[in-house]
Amino acid sequence: MRSLFVFPAIPLAFSLAASLTGLPAYAGSSDWHESEGGRIRLVTASRPDAEGQLHGVLEIDLKPGWKTYWRDPGDSGVPPQIAVDGGNVREAKLNFPAPTRHDDGYSEWAGYDRSVRLPVSFTLADGVAPAGDIAARVLLGICEKICIPIHADLVVDTARSPHEAVEEALVRNARTALPAQATPHFGVSLATSENGALKAEVSLPRGAQSAELFVAGEDGYAFATPVRETGNGKLVFRIPILSRPAQEPSGMGVPYTLTSSAGAVSGFLPYP
Repeated sequence: MRSLFVFPAIPLAFSLAASLTGLPAYAGSSDWHESEGGRIRLVTASRPDAEGQLHGVLEIDLKPGWKTYWRDPGDSGVPPQIAVDGGNVREAKLNFPAPTRHDDGYSEWAGYDRSVRLPVSFTLADGVAPAGDIAARVLLGICEKICIPIHADLVVDTARSPHEAVEEALVRNARTALPAQATPHFGVSLATSENGALKAEVSLPRGAQSAELFVAGEDGYAFATPVRETGNGKLVFRIPILSRPAQEPSGMGVPYTLTSSAGAVSGFLPYP
């Protein structure tokens, strides 16, 4: 991932209020953090699921003409980031709806040129949400002709929410809009890894008319924009490797999102 900015390490913030009596409600939202190109806020909803995850949304409300980035922006930009402290909330993880590819003439980037809601999964230490505040530090870049870093401390008081039904619906709709999980019939498989590039073979549903592949350079990897190739009746993307870690990471693989006229799916390619 290449960035226009260099940011300091994100300080972590998290606080818990005293436990409330009775069954707590966890829905809530932070105040809006305003900036020149838009505003952001954090929303939580519902109770923890069976896996101890409390779900939420980072809502990015952009002004016309402004943009923000996917998990790997491409030639320039900075991806959205979120951090929380320990205690009852171990970590927060952002999820990303399908992006689109843009070319400004001086840079090519992957992201969103309109308002977007990024689902957040909070991992709870004991499967029980805090009865008071969830505080998070958010970092992202938004751009028009210039790029502005937004560095915001967002605090959600989950113990008090007059709009719980609205927040529940907002989180549910954002999660529904995420790409589906890739399958053998709609997804990407690694064909070869040689000569400094991956070659990934695409499988599409019958009748799909187009396809675009987005690959995230994470865990020490960086990739150039995938290049479409066709031959032998197959659709293949060549993905140049710009850098790689000294050792193979222990994660799930290289994240990707595949978009087409039939919808979008996400999955992982094996590490090259």
